Amino acid sequence: MATQAALPAYGAQASASRGSKRPKIKWGAIARHVILAIFALIIILPLVWVLLLSVKSLPDAYQNEIWPKTFDWTHYGYSLQKIPTLPQNYWNSILVTLGTVVVTTVCAVLAGYAMVFLQVPGIRIVFALLVASMFFPTRVTAVIAIFETQKDLGLLNVPAGLIFPYVTLSLALSVFVMRGMFQTVSKEIYDAARIDGAGPVRMLLTILLPLVKNGIVVVIIVNFVTAWGEYLLAKTLNTNQSAQTLPVVLAAATGGMGAWVWPRLAAVYIMAILPGLIAFGFAQRWYIKGLQEGALKA
Repeated sequence: MATQAALPAYGAQASASRGSKRPKIKWGAIARHVILAIFALIIILPLVWVLLLSVKSLPDAYQNEIWPKTFDWTHYGYSLQKIPTLPQNYWNSILVTLGTVVVTTVCAVLAGYAMVFLQVPGIRIVFALLVASMFFPTRVTAVIAIFETQKDLGLLNVPAGLIFPYVTLSLALSVFVMRGMFQTVSKEIYDAARIDGAGPVRMLLTILLPLVKNGIVVVIIVNFVTAWGEYLLAKTLNTNQSAQTLPVVLAAATGGMGAWVWPRLAAVYIMAILPGLIAFGFAQRWYIKGLQEGALKA
């Protein structure tokens, strides 16, 4: 009986000792979160500052205060009036970016599929040349050749003409990413679909594309950001202001101040970066998943 009476007491002491133990502080996890928070603030704070500057009144813009005393939303309308071609320039950027994204994504998906699943002669040589081209600053060294080619084709001062050099310069990286994504798909799935009678086109559209959709999002985001913010070729190939894209016009607006003051410049900046922020905000989940699933592990 004494032994049975002692057992509950021992159990109570053991449970009390376990309950009194404090959880260990994971300093490594805390340090990682602090570092990530610092980098997030480095990125977010300048954007917030520009956004608040774009809605400040002119007297508030030259005060040492972050939060505006008076909100003034007329700077956006002033920017559209001051640059009459700004709506056209905005449309040029949308046209060039969408065209580049669509053409590059389709070509990259087809090329990645062929490199992994189809027996195409010389495909290794083609892939080696694509990878080698990524180590050269082609965008800078080939400006003269691109200019002469566009001139011979009659595509100077044609906004849609920028799609061709943009696709050419972005295709190598896009193919590299999609090849890595298709390599993550099991060959057993491909073989099973072939046994069931699926052809190459049906297999790509109905079976493989849903499995690599996150990699496609990575390609779309990368090409969107590259095409939307490209300056060198847009400035070189299009000299008429009505044919230029938004980054070129934005750089010209900041060149000479005159009637331009900081809130109005900030308004133009916000209009320029807003589409990219919205696109990435909607697609960031699939973008991160694509990176984790092997888009950059090829």
